[in-house]
Amino acid sequence: MTDAAPPDPSATPAPGSGPAPRRPRKIFLVIGVVLAVALGIGLFTSIGSGDGTGSSGGSGGQPQAGDQVPSFSAANIGPVGPSDVAVPAGGGGRGTPTVVLFFGNWCASCHQELPPLAAAVRQQDEAGGQLSRIRVLGVDSEDSTSDAKSFIKSSGVRFPVAYDPNVTITEGTFDFHGDPYTVFVKGDGTISQVVAGAVLTPSSFTADERNLIPSGT
Repeated sequence: MTDAAPPDPSATPAPGSGPAPRRPRKIFLVIGVVLAVALGIGLFTSIGSGDGTGSSGGSGGQPQAGDQVPSFSAANIGPVGPSDVAVPAGGGGRGTPTVVLFFGNWCASCHQELPPLAAAVRQQDEAGGQLSRIRVLGVDSEDSTSDAKSFIKSSGVRFPVAYDPNVTITEGTFDFHGDPYTVFVKGDGTISQVVAGAVLTPSSFTADERNLIPSGT
């Protein structure tokens, strides 16, 4: 077995005989790295955050009055209409005023608000006139297919309903958290107003619809 040779005391510099360790430079190096990282993070954050505006507008990402309505397309789970429900890019109803109702069977307040509004839409369709030409769509979120269809039927809905089980439209596109929401869209695709919560009555709903109709028509 080979043993390690003991250190030679004569090889060790005497105190003060050689240059002192230059450790303070390490501290400056660390400080420089920290500052560089901090500046990099700040620059990245400022670039990524932007000013919070855009086609979906509004602070927090939610669309606001005056913004262009976000576009979406999903399978139609309602009792009428084509196989897919869509709000095209660049306009709610391609020149037709549109109302989009967000709801779900899981939402207790939706059970109170939706049936009277659905009845008002049915009455407008039966009566004809300007209100019957407003396009009404629904978006059902976070429900199973059976629960969504049951709720739509029991509420008396007679308009197309986009199926949104994974809240891709509700939270992803519109940044709405919870239901109900109602979005009133003018014929040019700009939002007239967004109503949050179960505050609409048939009369207020109808008044908000009338605001979508251009004057003189």
